[in-house]
Amino acid sequence: MGYTAGVHIRFASPLYLRSTYPQAWQDIYAANSYSLRDPLVFWGISQSGSIRWSKINLPDPFGVLDVAADHGLKFGVVSSCGKITSRTIVGVSRSDREFTDPEIDEVAALAEALHEIAEPPGELTPAMIEALRLVGDGFRHTAAAAEIGISESALKARLSSARERLGARTTAEALRMAREYRLI
Repeated sequence: MGYTAGVHIRFASPLYLRSTYPQAWQDIYAANSYSLRDPLVFWGISQSGSIRWSKINLPDPFGVLDVAADHGLKFGVVSSCGKITSRTIVGVSRSDREFTDPEIDEVAALAEALHEIAEPPGELTPAMIEALRLVGDGFRHTAAAAEIGISESALKARLSSARERLGARTTAEALRMAREYRLI
């Protein structure tokens, strides 16, 4: 029936979110704020590993799983990986039967791969973040350097280090990535 993947969930918000579940279900899920009430999400945040939906022993006072079943999402698997501070959760559903153990292993491998591929880069130093922020705010190099009381060459060195740490070729790409990773 589809899947939902929340990759690198931090502070209750994923870095990337993709769902292929039926649009009617996605609309109901959003309208009812089910992400805050979903026992699958609770399990995924609190556990690492994979489990069939039918084996999750958590309260569902809002009937999220019953409403999901009404939309054809009757059988499913949730797979969770990563540190509690940056968790990836993948839910997959079907309407006809439970998932087999090999299928569950495949979902887990996909969740791990998504988590690894989208791993944010190592921390940027406060100096690198400041340099990126100023350039991102429209300051030219000379003005940005003057704003923080350093030479233009020192500013460029900070930007170069930030690009290297982010794996970016250009400062514009580094800015985009830093924003996507919520570093600035």
